[in-house]
Amino acid sequence: MTNVDITPQSIEIQEDGLGLQWHDGHQTVLPFRFLRGNCGCAVCVDEMTHTRKVGVEDVDPDVRAEDFIEVGNYAVEILWSDLHYEGIYPFKLLRQLCICPECATNRQPAT
Repeated sequence: MTNVDITPQSIEIQEDGLGLQWHDGHQTVLPFRFLRGNCGCAVCVDEMTHTRKVGVEDVDPDVRAEDFIEVGNYAVEILWSDLHYEGIYPFKLLRQLCICPECATNRQPAT
């Protein structure tokens, strides 16, 4: 993902996850539990050590996004059915989290 406009054209809560349509035509659907388990807020990730405290396996399988608001021109804040609302999800992170086969193939390995 280089030189891609990381501001989505549209964002919507779908039946199976948070749907994003990107300016380059790519579509991303992030399953709710997966997205909630990747929250980067201080409740979910230790601020000092950056150790994840809440991961996907810690999230209720039935969790759903109830609503969201855009934060500036760079992120969304999601209100979850488990009443978690502290996390901000930058658009860049949402694009990086895409789990489609194309993105999985092109993903750079962690160093």
